[in-house]
Amino acid sequence: MAIDYAALKKGGFMRQKQKGYFSLRLRVVGGNLTAENIRAVADVADKYGKGYVHMTSRQSVEIPFIHFDNIEAVRAELAAGGVDPGVCGPRVRTITACQGNQVCPSGCIDTYTLAKKLDDHYFGRELPHKFKFGVTGCQNNCLKTEENDIGIKGGMEVTWVEDKCINCGVCEKACREGAITCTGSGVTIDRSKCTFCGRCVKSCPTDAWEGESGYIVSFGGLFGNKIYKGEQLLPFIKSEETLFRVTDEAVSFFEDYANSGERFRLLLQRVGEDEFRERIQKAYEGK
Repeated sequence: MAIDYAALKKGGFMRQKQKGYFSLRLRVVGGNLTAENIRAVADVADKYGKGYVHMTSRQSVEIPFIHFDNIEAVRAELAAGGVDPGVCGPRVRTITACQGNQVCPSGCIDTYTLAKKLDDHYFGRELPHKFKFGVTGCQNNCLKTEENDIGIKGGMEVTWVEDKCINCGVCEKACREGAITCTGSGVTIDRSKCTFCGRCVKSCPTDAWEGESGYIVSFGGLFGNKIYKGEQLLPFIKSEETLFRVTDEAVSFFEDYANSGERFRLLLQRVGEDEFRERIQKAYEGK
């Protein structure tokens, strides 16, 4: 019986060097697995693999040494534990994320909830080549968002509330960019230096800084045979609705213009960024 390697790869089963064996990549959204998920994965690795799993660089789990004859049994037993296969090949991969503001004190956005929404919206979408999203909660950038085709970084647009301020100087010390100056009678902020980190909001003892959470988006990151840091081509994005308009337009642009086997960054280098900038700017403006 002939093995359809392409179909298996699409469903997360990657061909190994050992004949008839596959390493199964799982769908791990935002780096989170439940205890039930982990038990199911461990049981399958013991029963059908070699008793171990591989943790990938993109927060996924792979179970090596799954024999072709056991693929359907593996699928069924993982599904019973709430675990789905991932994807490989030319399509949108599982969304990665840090823990965000639900766990991390530095987080500015709920990264996992956003990763789930992105995954529901894009996961497995067929494209000319693989396409990766990464979500990080703040300027600490634990997920290295600029390595992704689309990187989303949480931030805060901040406002100083004068009548709550006691001029203690804590915000000035907390700001790593030198954007805040306390004069003794007031506070000034240099918006050109502000990176939307939100440290002033988190450090202020009297809530004299208010922050509106939002998103800093980078496009065209690449980290493989060629390396390119994704670029921020839009202003700070304040709403999830605007964010998804922008990401929809970026993915559509890639789908419309990329050649088979061409990554997003290489497409932008080939055709130039002018039309892409124009399209995402219109999406940003809601036009």
